[in-house]
Amino acid sequence: MVKLILTGAWVCIVTLVTVYFSVVMATAPADHAEADKPALELSKGETITVPVITKGKVAGYFLSKISFMLDQKKAKELKVPMTEYLTDALYTMLVGNRMVDIADTASFNLDDFRAKVKEDMNKRLGDEIIHDVLVEQLDFLAKSDTRVGGGNDEMKKPVKIVEGTPAEGAEAAPAPASAH
Repeated sequence: MVKLILTGAWVCIVTLVTVYFSVVMATAPADHAEADKPALELSKGETITVPVITKGKVAGYFLSKISFMLDQKKAKELKVPMTEYLTDALYTMLVGNRMVDIADTASFNLDDFRAKVKEDMNKRLGDEIIHDVLVEQLDFLAKSDTRVGGGNDEMKKPVKIVEGTPAEGAEAAPAPASAH
């Protein structure tokens, strides 16, 4: 009988000590390293079409969809609609720049492109707000491949330069309707 009481007391003591340390560890203050990391937020980009101008004429169009991982606190301090502001800044940066050699799309370096976009966007924003650039789509459509005069001829597919996965929470684009 005494062994049974001592065993029960032992189990109660071990249980109480375990619960006490679980509660203490769960309510412990967070590490300072975690507090220093910025809270990141996804800013979904819009699909934009950027004309490629060669020798004063439109040679084709870049079709791109680029999203950004932003520092939430710094982005809110700007008090501007971030999606529209970033789309405008991206369009302004890409128009006229020869970031992709159309004749040799295989030599395109995605990491260099992301770094350049991040650097230029942060310079325009005036602070390190953008932490990552997410390229969902980057295609080139030559002017000669577009429909001319509204005929029933099929439009050619754009040249895929980069094809990523859609950002989390983004809806898939509907399939284009057939002209037949």
